[in-house]
Amino acid sequence: MDKKTTTGHITALVTIMIWGTTFISTKILLADFTPIEILFFRFLLGLLVLIIIYPKRLKIKDKKQELTFAAAGLCGICLYYLLENIALTYTMASNVGIIISVAPFFTAVLSHVFLKTEEKLKVQFFVGFVVAMIGICLISFNGKELELNPIGDILAVAAALVWAVYSLLTRKISSYGLNTIGTTRKIFTYGILFMLPFLFVFDFNLDVQKVIKPEYALNLIYLGLGASALCFVTWNYAVGVLGTVKTSVYIYIVPVITATSSVIVLKEKITWIAAIGIGLTLIGLFLSESKLKLRKRGK
Repeated sequence: MDKKTTTGHITALVTIMIWGTTFISTKILLADFTPIEILFFRFLLGLLVLIIIYPKRLKIKDKKQELTFAAAGLCGICLYYLLENIALTYTMASNVGIIISVAPFFTAVLSHVFLKTEEKLKVQFFVGFVVAMIGICLISFNGKELELNPIGDILAVAAALVWAVYSLLTRKISSYGLNTIGTTRKIFTYGILFMLPFLFVFDFNLDVQKVIKPEYALNLIYLGLGASALCFVTWNYAVGVLGTVKTSVYIYIVPVITATSSVIVLKEKITWIAAIGIGLTLIGLFLSESKLKLRKRGK
């Protein structure tokens, strides 16, 4: 494994570790903020930071590239988070967590169909997917009964599919040879523009007093600078280096990070079912990332 590939794996892992802990900040902010307010403020803050870091204008060659950026902003910034948040109002968080974790599978299938540059899917990818999903189910339900809700669950599936499309679009954008921070900034810009109409549909209220409250401000900064500005840059970089499939399988360990951070920060107890789930999820990730070929036994 060369240095660039190693860096790609590290950046993907760091990204997922931060994304896996965002629920803590979101949970705190939901006391006084609506989901659309949190979404808008975090990405607006992230955009401002990216503009400061990289103020240069990107040299876009044609309208086709511009449309790709617009589509990435619509899918990865606007639709994905809106669908996920709306899904949470209809179905259990455990359902959404499991269904969103199917995103790597959707990504792999779409990559196989549309991207000829991606590696061919091997048997161990599908084995890893099944093992990881079993582990994620154990972590998410943890002894609770399964409660299906068609509307919420379908919206969660749509969110996972939208993220898969976003992954393909960022892979395409990475081939343009542009600055990663600059491309992420442009994606954020389009994402926020597409988000604006939804501010009038959902309960959005610009209350500066809430925003500047220290506890809320710190959590918004964490979401805006860490989970948005930093993580989308590192994620887009990882996709450019590793490809869509290898990067997306790191999504499997979001529930692992979430469960672990719940124990450390919220002092929640981890059950033996969740512990087994964590182990299976990590094994599934290893299998999906593995390049080892499964040999058939001779007769």
